[in-house]
Amino acid sequence: MQRLGETQAFKDRNLRLSGADIATQRGWTGVPNFILESKEISVGAKLTYAMLLKYARELDECFPGQDRLAKDMGTTRQSVNTYISELRQSGLISVQRRGQGRPNIYTVNIKASFWRRHK
Repeated sequence: MQRLGETQAFKDRNLRLSGADIATQRGWTGVPNFILESKEISVGAKLTYAMLLKYARELDECFPGQDRLAKDMGTTRQSVNTYISELRQSGLISVQRRGQGRPNIYTVNIKASFWRRHK
């Protein structure tokens, strides 16, 4: 499977940033507008989705632990569990459990058409 960052369409739509400062030196994360504008998922689920995109960067999947997500989001592990469940039920992510204390693998679905098919 081709990585998102390797596709020409993605490269053509990339932004060029100038003048990075202390706030932007560590990077930034783009979130699809259909997520930001959705009335189907909570604000917490939107933030969790954005955080998973942040961890995934140019890959199609990521594996942050729920404690790490909670810390980075400034919330509790229980809230993270709730938001992940909401994203799974919406079809925006899939979760592969690995067990034995290893973090789950999250696959992030970023196409609006994918979400509409699974609603």
